Amino acid sequence: MRPMRIVHSPDHIGHDPESFISAGRLAPSPECPERAHHLFAAVEAAGYEILAPADHGMDAIAAVHPADYLDFLQNGLAEWQRLPNAGPSMMPNMHPGRHMQGRPQAIVGKAGYYMADTACPIGPGTWGAAEVAAQVALTAADLVLGGDDAAYALCRPPGHHAYGDQAGGFCFLNNVAIAAQYMRGQTDRVAILDVDVHHGNGTQGIFYDRADVLFCSLHGDPSVFYPYYAGYGDERGAGAGEGFNLNLPLAQGMGDDAYLQAMDPALQAIKNFAPGYLLISLGLDAQENDPLGILSITTEGFGRMAAAIYALGLPTLIVQEGGYLCDEMPDNLLAFLSGFQSAR
Repeated sequence: MRPMRIVHSPDHIGHDPESFISAGRLAPSPECPERAHHLFAAVEAAGYEILAPADHGMDAIAAVHPADYLDFLQNGLAEWQRLPNAGPSMMPNMHPGRHMQGRPQAIVGKAGYYMADTACPIGPGTWGAAEVAAQVALTAADLVLGGDDAAYALCRPPGHHAYGDQAGGFCFLNNVAIAAQYMRGQTDRVAILDVDVHHGNGTQGIFYDRADVLFCSLHGDPSVFYPYYAGYGDERGAGAGEGFNLNLPLAQGMGDDAYLQAMDPALQAIKNFAPGYLLISLGLDAQENDPLGILSITTEGFGRMAAAIYALGLPTLIVQEGGYLCDEMPDNLLAFLSGFQSAR
């Protein structure tokens, strides 16, 4: 079998947010270029073949994200910068509540409408970085569609909190959803397994009413953890998609053995679904020392997780989501990739 290949672009550095709002204060953004620098250095030192992304144009992106939202991401900052005393990045100061239904024209209102929270400021290089991250995922998808049994898309910024028409949680374009829709063109069914410590609410939202895409997620209990408003166990899909959405909220502090046991229902659901391709939203933030996590997975645990997923025997695209600066982060990635490879 061909060794796993990796797709990455250094153009992610265009998105370099200075800060976000945390607990009512401006704080340095943990979703910084150094995340990808450390991950890239790890896979380069380990000898993986690393490819640059091909340009797939906008069709695959537009198949997931509507035109008005893409226009906002590409052109909203220029409108924002015409505001008196505008900051260098677009960051909303209000959001529509559950009793508000209007569609504003003013950029301050549009920012709140298209951005779920304050964790995803849009700066001059944000669109370019987000767009190339989607191209990274699509190029890695091409490898799997072309016969590789697995490929890894080292995407930054991440994507799984982005809905079709809304950014949030450091995410702008939903890389795994774009790749899943693209791969769906070559098979009747695809499955997505999200192992980030945060629920992939955007991915869930995009496919919630569909029966051809199974979404399974293991994540920290949203009643006490981001994204708070989605990821509960009773969210099973809607309409034709009912029964094709599986959320497995996890208790704070859960370690390797309990996590692997909790993953069993997701693995069984994927096996029963029998997809042509599997996509993994890989968050490394379930690790015990991740600064944004609440679980206690060890580096060894990531290898065990990967081996259990590989046992499904499905062609697999691995898409990078979260995982924040800590000493173990690069080792967590290598453990997952090597666990996937050694299981061969």
